[in-house]
Amino acid sequence: MTWRGANTVSDRIFAALPYLLPLVYGISFGRFLFEQFPITQVLLVPLLPLIQIIGSIPFASMIIFFMLFLLVVRNPNISHFIRFNAMQAILLNIVLFLCQLIFGVLGSTFQAGLVVETIANVIFLGTVAVVGYSVVQSLMGRYAEIPTISEAVHMQVR
Repeated sequence: MTWRGANTVSDRIFAALPYLLPLVYGISFGRFLFEQFPITQVLLVPLLPLIQIIGSIPFASMIIFFMLFLLVVRNPNISHFIRFNAMQAILLNIVLFLCQLIFGVLGSTFQAGLVVETIANVIFLGTVAVVGYSVVQSLMGRYAEIPTISEAVHMQVR
């Protein structure tokens, strides 16, 4: 859906950038997949500098989270398209954080068995699929409609 005016190329690029945050945050769920299929680690090579920067700065993901929310989402001078995608990336990151909390409880209970590995792989592959879909839609100038999450974003970004 393309509404609220046309999107420039720079708007499309800036709308796709916030999705790096949930992608980097979701990589931790892929560790079992990377152990089983080591060749898939090649996919991480373009993200390594970003992963190292975020990993070396304490509370970097939280700082980025608040910067995106306060400086982008709540700024009416920025295009609605960019604000929508930034808020959607923030909500995806919150969902991943909640999954990590649940995964931590399951991991301590089941001790990295088949159930925990399967859940981690599903979360990782789901994250890659949702982020990939959202980035492609953003670069095409369309709003990425993800059920439930996009509805919450529409309520937040007016």
